[in-house]
Amino acid sequence: MSELPLLAKKLDEADELAPLRNRFVLDEVVYLDGNSLGALPAHVPDRVADVVRRQWGELRIRSWEESGWWTAPERIGDRIAPLVGAAPGQIVVGDSTSVNVFKALVAAIRMADDSRDELLVDTTTFPTDGYIAESAARLTGRTLRPVTPAEVPGALGDRTAAVLLNHVDYRTGRLHDLPALTAAIHACGALAVWDLCHSAGALPVGLDEHGVDLAVGCTYKYLNGGPGSPAYLYVRSALQDRFDSPLPGWNSHAEPFGMSPAYTPAAGALRGRVGTPDILSLLALEAALDVWDGVSVTAVRAKSLALTDFFLRCVGEYTEPGRVECVTPEAHAERGSQIALRCPDAGEVMKRLIARGVVGDFRHPDVLRFGFTPLYTGFRDAERAARALGEELA
Repeated sequence: MSELPLLAKKLDEADELAPLRNRFVLDEVVYLDGNSLGALPAHVPDRVADVVRRQWGELRIRSWEESGWWTAPERIGDRIAPLVGAAPGQIVVGDSTSVNVFKALVAAIRMADDSRDELLVDTTTFPTDGYIAESAARLTGRTLRPVTPAEVPGALGDRTAAVLLNHVDYRTGRLHDLPALTAAIHACGALAVWDLCHSAGALPVGLDEHGVDLAVGCTYKYLNGGPGSPAYLYVRSALQDRFDSPLPGWNSHAEPFGMSPAYTPAAGALRGRVGTPDILSLLALEAALDVWDGVSVTAVRAKSLALTDFFLRCVGEYTEPGRVECVTPEAHAERGSQIALRCPDAGEVMKRLIARGVVGDFRHPDVLRFGFTPLYTGFRDAERAARALGEELA
């Protein structure tokens, strides 16, 4: 009989983050898909009910001032800031990740010298980022050059205007070297734009520390903001006066209620706003962020690595040699907070796992993806998932 179930129990009992599970609505399912949609924080339904019934239902238009609706995008941005290593005043929340990628890329190109006519994009990135990059290149008359993150240093030159990279590869869970790549991009005089969708809330990012120029990210994964919750845009303080948004909406005007026919951008990160904020989703996100009160991202990262190490150990014991191949790097410095396993019948295997209460996801053509969210995932979850996987593969 394996010793792993007992070891998992002991690890859970010693886990200092284990009490955080009580902050979420959980059941008997082993939920390893928080890298697609985070679990529901337990207090959010009541907070959203208050927004709907009192703030909207009773105060109505007064809530723009009395309930703080108008300042929500930057207020919530300041809540996210410490989770990605940013000082206040540099993040605004609103729109989708795709829209924010577009704003960031076009603004980065506009800040570059006119002689820089090339845009580099991570060829392994989430498809939408590539679509947006191609459109931004056409719109600004630049040439798009797809490269892998490993190829970026050799591809940089005096023609490079900006580079769009993913911090963590969504398929494999590979963590790219944000400090080194950002430094290389700056050394050639270009701007660095990072997509943080699969890292924010799972590991330290260090936007300010590493001099990242612009960054975007979603909030419905490790930040647990809810389905379709608004994304965020980071603009480094030193660049904010030069940030020229391709979507200059009335919400980013210096005098939004002046209704001037001429656009004058607001100061600071507010330039990243566009139209009327999506208040219901914004305030659900704001409530969800309460689960981070008193939580150290460093501690979250330590548990993430321990969980993924333990899961790989369990997979190694419970599955036949060669039945699955781990495509997530073993090295901690190169691993995000997920494990991706390749097997020929991955789609059917994941369906069977979900049917027995182990929820991960499938990525075409042959990848089983398991996300580990340290705020509510435990070591017994990891052991149970690996054991079920082994049984389904037997």
